[in-house]
Amino acid sequence: MAEKKAFVLRINPDILKDLEQWAADEFRSTNGQIEYLLQQAVNSHKKSKKKSGKNES
Repeated sequence: MAEKKAFVLRINPDILKDLEQWAADEFRSTNGQIEYLLQQAVNSHKKSKKKSGKNES
């Protein structure tokens, strides 16, 4: 498994509260939920780029 990089995230307290509840509902840590959602967004973005034929970085 690749080493994970830590960084500071500033987030709206209301969004954090919602993420914490969502994470609990799915039996994940808050950090795990954020990472999961980011991975889903990145995968979706990559798929949309492939469909549109764009290979920009």
